[in-house]
Amino acid sequence: MLETFRKAFQVKDIRNKIAYTFLMLIVIRIGSQLPTPGVNSNYIKEFFAQNTGEAFNLFNAFTGGSFEQMSVFALSITPYITSSIIMQLLTIAIPKLEEMQKEGEDGRKKIAAITRYLTVGLALFESTAMAVGFGRQGLLVKFNFVNAAIVVLTLTAGSAFLMWIGERITEKGVGNGISIVLVINIISRVPSDMSSLFEQFVKDKPIASAGLAVIVILAIIIMLVVFVVILQGGERRIAVSYSQKMAGRKVYGGRSTNIPLKVNTAGVIPIIFSSSLMQFPIVIASFMGKGEGSGIGSEILRGLNQGNWCNPEQLKYSWGLLVYIALTVFFAYFYTSITFNPLEIANNMKKNGGFVPGIRPGRPTVEYLTKILNNIIFIGACGLIVIQVVPIFFNGWLGASVSFGGTSLIIIVSVVLETMKQIESQMLVRNYKGFLNS
Repeated sequence: MLETFRKAFQVKDIRNKIAYTFLMLIVIRIGSQLPTPGVNSNYIKEFFAQNTGEAFNLFNAFTGGSFEQMSVFALSITPYITSSIIMQLLTIAIPKLEEMQKEGEDGRKKIAAITRYLTVGLALFESTAMAVGFGRQGLLVKFNFVNAAIVVLTLTAGSAFLMWIGERITEKGVGNGISIVLVINIISRVPSDMSSLFEQFVKDKPIASAGLAVIVILAIIIMLVVFVVILQGGERRIAVSYSQKMAGRKVYGGRSTNIPLKVNTAGVIPIIFSSSLMQFPIVIASFMGKGEGSGIGSEILRGLNQGNWCNPEQLKYSWGLLVYIALTVFFAYFYTSITFNPLEIANNMKKNGGFVPGIRPGRPTVEYLTKILNNIIFIGACGLIVIQVVPIFFNGWLGASVSFGGTSLIIIVSVVLETMKQIESQMLVRNYKGFLNS
C-alpha cells in the first residue's frame, strides 16, 4: 500500500488528483464545524448524553460528529446513501428502471439523476422531521416557522453540497468520491473515541492495569481489522468452461474461466438495515419526546437499545442482540437474493456455451449456484456478526461508549482497499498509454 502511494506521487496527473481530493476533504471538515443558524447546540449534546442507541451513534459516526454539533453538514451524505439503496432495490422491482440500467452509460446517468433528486427529497424530509420533532423540545432557540425553515433549508443544502463534492472527487479526484466522504467523516471520530477510551481505562490507573488495557484495546482493533480484510477479500471461485465453436477455419471458445463469488456478498448493507430497523422505534419515540419510562413499551425500547446489550447489570435486555443477529442473517440473504440471480447467470452461461464442469446446464446449474451461494452468504453473515458483536460486547461489558464500531470498521477498510485499487488501475492505464505513445 505504501509502495503504491509512493509511485502515485511520482506521477503528476495522479498527484494532482490526490491533492484535489485532499482539498475537498479539508472543505468538508471546515463545513462540519460551521453551526446551523438558530440552533441550540447544547440541546443535541444533552440528547446524546441521554441516548446511546446504535441508530444515533451510527448516524453521528457517519456525519463525522456534525450531527452532534448540529453543523450545516449535520445530515452529511446519509440521504444519498439511503436513496442509493432505495434505487438499487427499485431497480430490481420496477422493470422500467431495470431496462434503464441495462442501457449502458446513458441509462446509468438517468438513474444517477433520479438518485440526486431522491437525495434532495430525503434530505428535505429528514431536516423537516428534525426541525419540527426536536424543535419543539428545545433544538431551536425560538420555535417558529422562519427559524424552522432556515434550519430545513440549511441542512438540505449542506447534504446536497456534500453530494456534489463526492461526485467531483469521483470525476476529478482519485475516484470513489461518496465513499471517501463517508470514510473521512468516520475517521474524524476516531481521535475522540480513542480519547474516551484513554480517559476511561488508562488515565489515573496503575501502570500494570493501564498497560494491560492498552494492549487489549490495540489487540482487539488489530484483530478486527485483519478479520475485516480477510472477510472483504475472501471469495469462492466457481470454474466455468466454454465449448469450442467452429466459424470457417477459426476455432472460438474452448477457454476456462471462473465466477468469483465474494464471501461478504452483501457488504455492510445487512448491518445498516438491521440496525436501522431495530432503532427506528427509538428514533420515533425521541421525536415524540417520549423517553424510556415504565411499562411494556419502555421495556421493549430498552431491549432495542444497543446501549443496554451485554450489560452485566441488565442482561435481560440482551434479547435485542439475538433479534439483531437474526435480522442481520435475514438481510444478508435478502439483499444478495435481489442483487445476484443464479437463474440469470445460468441462462447467460448456457447461451454462450458455458457450463460448470460436472454439472449439467440449465436447472442443475441453477441449483448448484444457489447451494454454493447460500453457503457463502451464511459464512459472510457470520463474519459480519462477529465484527459487529465484538465491539457491542466490550461496550456493554466494560461500559465503553464509543461511536466507532464494526460497521465503521468495515466501511473504512473496504473503501481504503477499493481506493487503492482505483489508484493502481489509473497508474496501469497511464502506463499502457505511455507504451502505446512510444
